[in-house]
Amino acid sequence: MSKKRLLLIDGNSILFKAFYALYRSIDRFTSPTGLHTNALYGFNVMLSKMLDKIQPTAVLAAFDAGSVTFRTNIYADYKGNRRKTPPELTEQFPVMMKLLKARGIKSYEIKNYEADDIIGTLAREADEAGYQTWIVTGDRDLTQLCSKHTTVSISKTGVTHTVHYTPAYLKKTLGLTPRQIIDKKALQGDSSDNYPGVTKVGKKTADKLIKKYGNIENLYKNVDTIHAKKLHQHLVEDKPIAFLAKKLATIDRNAPIKIGLKDITYHGDQTKELVKLYQKLGFRKFLSQMHVTFNQTVSYHVLTKANLDQAMKQMTDHVEFYLGMFGLNYHVAPFVGFAIGSTGNWYVSKDVDLLKLEPLKKLLESQTITKNVFDAKRTYVGLHRLGIKLNNVDFDMLLVSYLLNTSENENDLGKIANLHGYFGVKTDSEVYGTGKSRHLPKDDRILFNHWTRKLIAIDKLRAPLFKQLKGHEQTKLYTQIELPLSFVLARMEIAGITVNTKILTNMKSKYSERLEELKQGIYEDAGETFNIGSPKQLSRILFWKLQLPPLKKTKTGFSTSVGILKRLAPDAPIVQKILKYRRLSKILSTYIDGLLKDVYSSDHKVHTRYLQTLTRTGRLSSVDPNLQNIPVRTPEGRKIRKAFIPRKKGWEIWSSDYSQVELRVLASISGDHNMQEEFLQGRDIHASTARRIFGLKSNNEVTPNLRRQAKAVNFGIVYGISAFGLARNTGISRKRASIFIHKYFDEYPNVKKYMHDSVEKAHKLGYVETITHRRRYLPDIHSNNFHTRSFAERTAMNTPIQGSAADIIKMAMIKMEKAIKNMQATMLLQIHDELIFEAPKSELPKLAKIVPDVMDHAVKLAVPLKVSSHHGDNWYDF
Repeated sequence: MSKKRLLLIDGNSILFKAFYALYRSIDRFTSPTGLHTNALYGFNVMLSKMLDKIQPTAVLAAFDAGSVTFRTNIYADYKGNRRKTPPELTEQFPVMMKLLKARGIKSYEIKNYEADDIIGTLAREADEAGYQTWIVTGDRDLTQLCSKHTTVSISKTGVTHTVHYTPAYLKKTLGLTPRQIIDKKALQGDSSDNYPGVTKVGKKTADKLIKKYGNIENLYKNVDTIHAKKLHQHLVEDKPIAFLAKKLATIDRNAPIKIGLKDITYHGDQTKELVKLYQKLGFRKFLSQMHVTFNQTVSYHVLTKANLDQAMKQMTDHVEFYLGMFGLNYHVAPFVGFAIGSTGNWYVSKDVDLLKLEPLKKLLESQTITKNVFDAKRTYVGLHRLGIKLNNVDFDMLLVSYLLNTSENENDLGKIANLHGYFGVKTDSEVYGTGKSRHLPKDDRILFNHWTRKLIAIDKLRAPLFKQLKGHEQTKLYTQIELPLSFVLARMEIAGITVNTKILTNMKSKYSERLEELKQGIYEDAGETFNIGSPKQLSRILFWKLQLPPLKKTKTGFSTSVGILKRLAPDAPIVQKILKYRRLSKILSTYIDGLLKDVYSSDHKVHTRYLQTLTRTGRLSSVDPNLQNIPVRTPEGRKIRKAFIPRKKGWEIWSSDYSQVELRVLASISGDHNMQEEFLQGRDIHASTARRIFGLKSNNEVTPNLRRQAKAVNFGIVYGISAFGLARNTGISRKRASIFIHKYFDEYPNVKKYMHDSVEKAHKLGYVETITHRRRYLPDIHSNNFHTRSFAERTAMNTPIQGSAADIIKMAMIKMEKAIKNMQATMLLQIHDELIFEAPKSELPKLAKIVPDVMDHAVKLAVPLKVSSHHGDNWYDF
């Protein structure tokens, strides 16, 4: 191999290829400042691979200078069908130039010429100068440049899989020489570059003609030897087109470039500049590959009783604090230590009992010294287990990061820090490992170093993240809603809810017997025993043995999904039993067994954890156990709620639930007069909608079936439902569903305007907001894929509604805790739009007045909120 090795990169082509290769994951590729980086990331992966493989002595990345070139002067419509470059890609081009410079690579463009011409010219010069040349592109047109000394590498799929074209490979695969690639395109044209070829001459005919005649000049010298009349006619009539196409297809290998081989010598990465750029872009993987991230040590002191007083003198107005617990469930995870400090004075210890000593306990409970943490709720619950009440939290890095971009909802300090451009801290999985191999480091210095880095990250990111929060107009959302709520949730989690395990155990026994009966009935109907839980075996029984009509084919056979089985059930008793078996089996395994596993032996309660930073709409989620998912639509599932009881005799469970909160939000933010009037008059919105779309005189004429259809339209509109979706949900025809939707928008015109404006805003800004400025970014709103873009548009309509409903109940919870602070009543659970309390019977009259009043007035909308309340001996008996 020659010592002189040249790498030529078709910049535009590879960047486009990288952009679309990682397009589905575009929302994961954003810099800490919000810049899309998927094309840059993919390009860099390809670049590193080629640099490692080729070890070039010279490198150039060539770019198109613009849409006007000598080819457009020859043919005005050249590349005239190209779609407009997506804005998510356009914003990456300037950074691309910085990336190339940091990697020590020259970039070049020239007016009136394309990148292909720059590459062709330099490849020719390199051939003459004895270089071995590699051209990297996504465009097969450049295969015309391959030669004895030049290989053209075509990116085939993604950015790492390439096919290497040499003259021998071209001959073997296409039967053509490099120059014949041009003649072939002259005959068949190029739809991508938008120029025609000879009429009715496609790929196969062009191949055949060029292989026989060598090139189009020789073809036209011998055109009369072609006996196929139509082909002869088209060739003769389109001769000018063929020669024009050849000019357009031919790469100019003598372009007037003002750059030579001596100007593009490759000296390698400019390490300092590259590290800064990777940090700015959030390219943590590339940084770790450079081994520049975590090698340095940090300074800390091991805290002991002996130096505690001295340490306290350095913590006067604020501290960064991290409580080490080994496990996700901070209600039970073992303590492994802590780190605390401020302004570079960091202290660490594995002895959490130090926190109980008066100086540290007083500091953490202080109302004047501010604390900066990662995950305030986790920290509050952990300290509560030690008998310490955390007060005066200023910065919760997890919460602030989540509010800045709800798509970036990792729950790891290292990952969050990396997202925001700080790379001085590893992720927990890098330090502790994952899965069954997860363990604490044997060397305490590794642990202390990791914790100290966490404090530094919290300290360094506080100011820039708060600045971004202010720029997003989200400071109030953080200080008045999310941060106070985290402590409300912490106290709810600590309180827990009592579970009568005897009820669950009895249900388990009863449902197990019923499952066995169903199983035997299914075997009897099938005429044999089989694994009911196996889709493959079930499919064999239903569709082969019993000859039921298969409704949908999958890769592995016929579908046995719930939807399919429901359609078969009316005519097949065995299917009815299978559906009951599945439903009961899930209730038993997921809910009854799951709950029994999560009941704490110490207090006979379950202490769910609320995930405050998971959903993109702002809704809360619940785990360990998931109490928001207790089934309510079947009698068997709903009875599970009987097991949830108050903690004392003479107490009851109280439930208050917002009525149609999302529709009330829609009426308010859309400003629709007709919808607002229905709520202001206290009418049944579903009956009123039915009256309007069915043209009835009064709500009294609305039948239950008409109300049900109107309800489906109301809630369907909130989620941007189509006529097809509405028809499927209600069982009416698609035509009738379409009429309903059109009539709906006629009756509620401002709702239609709101939907349109929400989508327009998302297209313009790339995000939508709730009433509290909670943002949701929608990178797919500009997708070229219709279904992907349509989903993003429906999300743009729904998120402000669903997210605002989430804001409302969060504000209600904060006010509610204050309202009952002098009562024995305790707020226990939040289940979607419902709040669950326990209270002594003596306080129920007071609760009946306070709870609806607080929830009704949680926020001021253009229409009233409405709350319905119930109470009973358990969560079921309402």
